[in-house]
Amino acid sequence: MIDKDEIDAALGKVLAGDDRLLMPPPVFAAMRGEFISFDRANKILMARFPVLTEQLNPYGSMQGGMIAAAIDNTLGPLSMLVAPPNFTRRLELKYRRPVTPGLDFITVIGKFIEQKKRQLFFRASVVDQEGNELANAKAVHWIPDEDQNPL
Repeated sequence: MIDKDEIDAALGKVLAGDDRLLMPPPVFAAMRGEFISFDRANKILMARFPVLTEQLNPYGSMQGGMIAAAIDNTLGPLSMLVAPPNFTRRLELKYRRPVTPGLDFITVIGKFIEQKKRQLFFRASVVDQEGNELANAKAVHWIPDEDQNPL
């Protein structure tokens, strides 16, 4: 396992010399995300996001799109650490329990599963402080052809 500073350094190394990329992404910063750990051998990245009042739905729980954004904000950097430039093609979520303001934060555990040609497969789990699963996700990322790469 490597710590937050090493994660930032690893992402910086991947992105070195490319000033077109915004790291950390503005949306990650707006959500006040922080990287917790990166297990290079098992390709697992953990990030933490506080539960903010401005992210709540009318029922007082974290809006589902914000949970999806936390997952995407974890799997995106993980994808940059394990593969060439790519983008999220499909993200499928299953919500298990509401994320309420009583939770100080949620932790997203993202794992790279495998690569098949230009497709990258990921799984993610969203947990509370006690490790209870609040949501889980499957994602497929796509590695574009060189001429389709926006960078």
